[in-house]
Amino acid sequence: MFNKFIPFAHAQSIFEIPVDFFKKQGVSVLLIDLDNTLDSYRLSLPTERAVKQLNALKESGLKVIIVSNNRGKRVRTYAAAANCPCINSARKPFSGKIKKFLKENDYKPEETMLVGDQLMTDVLAAKGAHIRVVLTEKVVKEDQFTTHFNRLLDRPIRRHLVKKGKMPDWRTKYGQEQ
Repeated sequence: MFNKFIPFAHAQSIFEIPVDFFKKQGVSVLLIDLDNTLDSYRLSLPTERAVKQLNALKESGLKVIIVSNNRGKRVRTYAAAANCPCINSARKPFSGKIKKFLKENDYKPEETMLVGDQLMTDVLAAKGAHIRVVLTEKVVKEDQFTTHFNRLLDRPIRRHLVKKGKMPDWRTKYGQEQ
């Protein structure tokens, strides 16, 4: 039952992962969750830290796409300010919109990775789309009201995965010691 929640790797945040980590994993397309992975759900525009990270990823040759369950206007405004394409109203944990996007853009699942902060949405959607996923912790304490229920389910599953050694640190995938 828990296998569908096992991420490819775990990180405190996307900001601690070196840009070349993704290249070393054979990734050319990087889908990044917006809320609590890049920034707070309250922000319509990206922080300087997020812009710097997104630019570094793009400059390394990665195709960076922001993916969010939030509705169009906010996500499109944020993505435009970050100069990134986006998938809004993604309906994660369902993977249909992600698979459709990959197919329409001729992106191969084996060259694609998703980075997100939730087991119940990001990890399940990535698994359904047959792409690898890096699970992060949330970057701010606050959550949208709708996310609170997911977090109640998320916490015990994370504890179980950690206890069973099923949350590999990104450094081990990168060839570094923890």
